[in-house]
Amino acid sequence: MSPQSDALVAGASGGIGRALVIALLADPSIHRVFAVSRSSIAPDSLQHHPKLVWLCCDYTEESMLQVVEQVQSYRPTILRVAICHGILHGDKLAPEKRLEDINADSLQAVFAVNAIIPVLWLKVLRKLLNGAEHCKVAVLSARVGSIGDNHLGGWYAYRASKAALNMFLKTASIEYSRRSANVKLISFHPGTTDTPLSKPFQSSVAAHKLFTAEFVATKLIEHMTAAEVDGQLAFIDWDGQTIDW
Repeated sequence: MSPQSDALVAGASGGIGRALVIALLADPSIHRVFAVSRSSIAPDSLQHHPKLVWLCCDYTEESMLQVVEQVQSYRPTILRVAICHGILHGDKLAPEKRLEDINADSLQAVFAVNAIIPVLWLKVLRKLLNGAEHCKVAVLSARVGSIGDNHLGGWYAYRASKAALNMFLKTASIEYSRRSANVKLISFHPGTTDTPLSKPFQSSVAAHKLFTAEFVATKLIEHMTAAEVDGQLAFIDWDGQTIDW
């Protein structure tokens, strides 16, 4: 890596996002970590870390552009980016088991978080990431976003939003290869991770297939480091295996 290798994590307050921030802060090859969150302050354990820059964002495009301006003021060399947004359920939101469960408001809410916000990051970050050094950008996707791997049905909004995310990433990877050829995009399936997102669905998951956020963060950083900058989008799982589109 470059003598000054910086990293940026969007969605830094989530389970995987926070684990990535901690892992990157502990990495001696990383000079500075920009952590972006809706929360205005970092967790207590991280507030005084000398390598951490905590940035508040409400994830509107205007707010995201303000974050980019703040980051640019540090004159960074960002070589690692993780975009960690995701929603599956909430107070009035649950995965659909049948067509009758589909609700327009829920669809819009899930698509906004799972697909629209990540592609807006790719829009506003491109010029910041453009340079001579190789930069790896990973976005949290999901195996259930694979159209070819859908054998069970259900989960309409989550499946479709992740499939849309993959198409956004595929299309962006083509444009990045032309305009920012130093950047590698990765669509990453973390597996079932022990976070609030998966909590209601963990009872059916075998213990050895329920991963800690720390484990997932470590694996993602490994795959980002090893990834070849080839102008192609990779869709891989936590074990580095390619997933069918």
